[in-house]
Amino acid sequence: MKNILIILGSPNSAKGRLGKAAISRLKKCVEIFKPDENLILCTGGFGVHFNTSQKPHAEYLMQYLIKNGISKEYFLPSANSANTVEDAVKSMGILKKMDFRNCTIITSNYHLDRVQLIFDKILTGIEKQYIGVEDGFSEKKLKLLQNHETKAIEGILKNGLYY
Repeated sequence: MKNILIILGSPNSAKGRLGKAAISRLKKCVEIFKPDENLILCTGGFGVHFNTSQKPHAEYLMQYLIKNGISKEYFLPSANSANTVEDAVKSMGILKKMDFRNCTIITSNYHLDRVQLIFDKILTGIEKQYIGVEDGFSEKKLKLLQNHETKAIEGILKNGLYY
């Protein structure tokens, strides 16, 4: 049974140009991808906070991976999600429908704790590994992102996870 590499979405420009976080996550995917062991599930649809372009974010992720040597045959249907909870819910639907039981979730280091909290709750019965990558953000930008993550985790712990 193949292990599914799930690449979590992150912002792109209105013209579809991928941001630092997306590129870092994609580079990690290219680095660890093994054709005989992996398939790929890209996440990300539309949302004012991350993608206002004409195409789903996941499509830009796939285009990058194809340009970097990964054939179309290794892609599962995309999870056209609008946030991290939807990433997990829609990924779970795809994994269950296709009867996959192992996955590796690729995100950014600053996002990793919240991703684990959400995916551990939603992807039950699936063996999961997590990979966090460095994005090369400035210290100031990273601090803003970390503060957002801390507040989001506190909200989940206080109010529960709704999906």
